[in-house]
Amino acid sequence: MSCLNTMVFLQLFVVLISLSTVTFATRTLNELVEEPSNQLQYHNGPLLAGKISVNLIWYGKFKPAQRAIISDFVTSLSSSSPSSIQPSVSTWWKTTEKYYHLAKSNKKFTNPSLSLKLGKQVLDTSYSLGKSLTQKQIVSLAAKGEDRNAINVVLTASDVVVPGFCSNRCGTHGSSSINNRNSKAKNYKFAYIWVGNSETQCPGYCAWPFHQPIYGPQAAPLVAPNNDVGLDGMVINLASLLAGTATNPFGNGYYQGTAEAPLEAASACTGVYAKGAYPGYAGDLLVDATTGASYNAHGANGRKYLVPALFDPATSVCSTIV
Repeated sequence: MSCLNTMVFLQLFVVLISLSTVTFATRTLNELVEEPSNQLQYHNGPLLAGKISVNLIWYGKFKPAQRAIISDFVTSLSSSSPSSIQPSVSTWWKTTEKYYHLAKSNKKFTNPSLSLKLGKQVLDTSYSLGKSLTQKQIVSLAAKGEDRNAINVVLTASDVVVPGFCSNRCGTHGSSSINNRNSKAKNYKFAYIWVGNSETQCPGYCAWPFHQPIYGPQAAPLVAPNNDVGLDGMVINLASLLAGTATNPFGNGYYQGTAEAPLEAASACTGVYAKGAYPGYAGDLLVDATTGASYNAHGANGRKYLVPALFDPATSVCSTIV
């Protein structure tokens, strides 16, 4: 793919069919057509580093098989993932390491190392806060994860309503402070992610290309690699948000544009999944000969996944693994 000029054109289409805004707010169409630079800029803030647990907070009803799709994906991110088949999720994730090496070369960051592992899982099947959540409640749920050295991920079921979900976002990432006087991590900021299951509310937005898009070119939807349109869509959005969290965890890391609506490592490449991608076409993906499912990465426990392209800071292009 070419650099950000082409990516912006892609986003004009895909923002209507995926709307997977990653961080604090939604980019408007006017912002998307602004002339971009050819590099995500580093804003001198800290990046996540060291051994980080990815804790999963399941809100609402998810089948065990659905939870396994996500937990296996998180396990797949590690370089020690059981999957040795290429292209792999762990190889895809290695693109984020270039941001760390670049920050170190600029002498603005001293620890260019990040290792993710699957942490604890919290089940809230009783909808303890109801089926309509505010952003404040999402942060409250995220706080059920670990205080330190963690990314706490809130995953909401298909019948849970969140403001902005399906109208301008499929998920968000951000950070919040711990103010509990009993916490060892008092005044410590933790990173969190929220992703919704769009299976019944808006698969044409948040689960493309596994569902017919609401707007734009009407190509046939692809077969989801884990046979679950909603969960395979969640994987795409979670992958994008994990990349944004690692490289811009507190709003002052790597991004281009405004801090309120930034383009980040994955959102700078929205709609690109493989070589040859263009608006309405995800790219020349791999296809499972048995199921007909489209994918671009192998994961743990024999899984196949579709992960988004990441902006490569070394080459200033969207990097794909197939």
